[in-house]
Amino acid sequence: MTEQAVEQPKKPLSAAELEQLRQEWVRTQFQKANRFLAEKGVIPSKVLADESRYLVPYLAIWKMEAKRPSAKTYWVMSGDLPSDFVDVKVAKTARDALRHFSMMWQMQAENLIRSGAVRDATQAKFAQLLVSRAESLYRMHNDDKLWNS
Repeated sequence: MTEQAVEQPKKPLSAAELEQLRQEWVRTQFQKANRFLAEKGVIPSKVLADESRYLVPYLAIWKMEAKRPSAKTYWVMSGDLPSDFVDVKVAKTARDALRHFSMMWQMQAENLIRSGAVRDATQAKFAQLLVSRAESLYRMHNDDKLWNS
């Protein structure tokens, strides 16, 4: 007869451990957002942390100032969804920016469908991802519990 490994029950994480995991996630998303902007030719110079929001582990929405290629401010989103960014002029708050991304992604998916691009399996999957994430963003936008803090 062989001995079976007995799994030890996992103890819950302490508040300090949870906060450390949260900070690591936020840092990772910050790096992801910076990398994404750099790929688009935008070099961020400052994060407006008071106006940025983190809905761990789903998404981070950053308000970032850039000096290159021109002095502009953007809403930048990263997380468990496609990274994206828009000019800050389209939304007053991070919450409003979520609604904007939601509508924008719904329209992008609709354009892919109407153009016939979804005949390509990769484009079809991308359109489905956009719709799925757009619906999630809209639900998050409407959830007052997420925005009361």
